[in-house]
Amino acid sequence: MVTSVPRLVIAAPSSGSGKTTVATGLMAAFAARGLAVSAHKVGPDYIDPGYHALATGRVGRNLDAYLCGPQLVAPLFLHGAQGCDLAVVEGVMGLYDGAAGEGELASTAQVAKLLRAPVVLVVDASSQSRSVAALVHGFASWDPEVRVGGVILNKVGSDRHEALLREALDAAGVPVLGALRRAAQVDTPSRHLGLVPVAERRAAAVEAVAAMAAQVVEGCDLDALMALARSAGALSGAAWEAAEAVASSTHDRPTRSARRRAPTVAVAGGEAFTFSYAEHAELLAAAGADVVTFDPLRDQELPEGTAGLVVGGGFPEVYAAELSANEPLRKAIAELALSGAPVAAECAGLLYLCRELDGLPMCAVLDATARMSERLTLGYRDAVAVGDSVLAVAGTRMRGHEFHRTVVEPGAGAAPAWGLRAPVRRVEGFVQQGVHASYLHTHWASEPGVARRFVERCGTS
Repeated sequence: MVTSVPRLVIAAPSSGSGKTTVATGLMAAFAARGLAVSAHKVGPDYIDPGYHALATGRVGRNLDAYLCGPQLVAPLFLHGAQGCDLAVVEGVMGLYDGAAGEGELASTAQVAKLLRAPVVLVVDASSQSRSVAALVHGFASWDPEVRVGGVILNKVGSDRHEALLREALDAAGVPVLGALRRAAQVDTPSRHLGLVPVAERRAAAVEAVAAMAAQVVEGCDLDALMALARSAGALSGAAWEAAEAVASSTHDRPTRSARRRAPTVAVAGGEAFTFSYAEHAELLAAAGADVVTFDPLRDQELPEGTAGLVVGGGFPEVYAAELSANEPLRKAIAELALSGAPVAAECAGLLYLCRELDGLPMCAVLDATARMSERLTLGYRDAVAVGDSVLAVAGTRMRGHEFHRTVVEPGAGAAPAWGLRAPVRRVEGFVQQGVHASYLHTHWASEPGVARRFVERCGTS
């Protein structure tokens, strides 16, 4: 199958150049024109896709060549972009920055090549004029397989400044597709793990996205950008589908009776647990589950008939007092875990299952304590399942990502969840009864058998 979806990759020379402002503004501006816009984010980031979803009215999705493998980038893109008029892909870090020590792997440049998509380079022009031409020329010529189709100048100081920048770029042969003035109203607040998620500031986030769109409409040539998007090469191959992925997964094929059941899988949401890849819920549903979201800050009971629990990432440390105060739900989760029901917890979910977090009582499913730390733990990880669990059989290899400023003591249980190879060899996480809890964020599209195995074990405890 050959598919052609108009698409742009929004990249930059470095972090902090304004990729999120431009990408989100473009998404909202084109959506306001009546186009169906598909939003994507390169890398493992969970927060930017929330702003993308506000801009487009569609689920924001990630494209991560490290977590899922390069072979899944185009199929996952086509899955998210089905039925859309335009796709906008926000890059990560600098255009050519990828997984440490892995060359171009997981870089924006690699994703652009895999998608055969033109790149729009967002340049922070606040402290330069003629030098911008050398910068853009370097990025445009570094890899001949990466097509830099235009530049958007960000943080331009004045009309005179813009004229100098445009004059310099004329010689570089890369068209200027927009120039944005400095605008404080489009700034979004940050804290220890990046931007504050949409779920925590929805009204303010709506205003910020509207301001981004207004700035882009005023400063960018949308028609030229759309024409560039339409120049993207055709993609061959089929879109990823959750049902097909689950059906074709080879490990732990469920029995016929398990396939007929529709157990309820409760997925934590709300302000405290905002980190989730859309494909996880899609895979759980494709594996036969009835997926129901609940809010641990407000709901005092698990959804009726809960047979399995998924608690992803987020910011429980910010809401520790409120989570602790919801004692009825904490007890319900502890009782569910004690029954042997499948429980999958990542990062924030791991903290929530601990005995306490920063001295406040949590669910006490795990005999461990958690606390905030000054040290940032960040990076991709190669992992192997140490033993059998509700997610994987021993020896299953997956790739994941760590991103936290907390410490859990001890860092691993008697039965660890994963063995990690880098940056140092170690074991981490906890497997006990039906519980699999770990700091590692994984993308289940890379191993659909995880969802199949989890759902099979729901209702069998």
